[in-house]
Amino acid sequence: MSSPAVLPAGRRRGRPGYDLASVLAVAVELFNEKGYDGTSMRDLAARLGIAKSAIYHHVSGKEELLSLALDRALDGLAAVTGHARVLPVPAVERLEYLVRGSVEVLEAESPYVTLLLRVRGNTDVERAALDKRRAFDRFVAELVAQAVRDGDIRPDGCSA
Repeated sequence: MSSPAVLPAGRRRGRPGYDLASVLAVAVELFNEKGYDGTSMRDLAARLGIAKSAIYHHVSGKEELLSLALDRALDGLAAVTGHARVLPVPAVERLEYLVRGSVEVLEAESPYVTLLLRVRGNTDVERAALDKRRAFDRFVAELVAQAVRDGDIRPDGCSA
């Protein structure tokens, strides 16, 4: 009997394995292409080139993948928001920090944020994500209103 072929550094020949991060990245790609409802675990397994059972090694199902993906987008925005809340500067400067930080999150987590912007509230996971997104939107609105009250932004949206 022959033993499995071993490559340098103990790597075996054959299809590479997937970790949770790579499974999630491919799932998000599919969700963005076909929609969450239009994507099946079979689709994901086919795209990865593995058996469905290999995916279940990492997650309990499609909804968990959606939850992880939305959390990845929301966690970045929450971190920026949390810091902006406590900055000891005027509202307009906190707003500027929030906008710049949000753009950085959008750039770094683009596929995940794209997915977040596409959710419609059809599942508990989606509704929870939408609630968090609305809280972010309310905070932005509060900062804008405070900057207007401070006289740093005109009510028509132009700089004072």
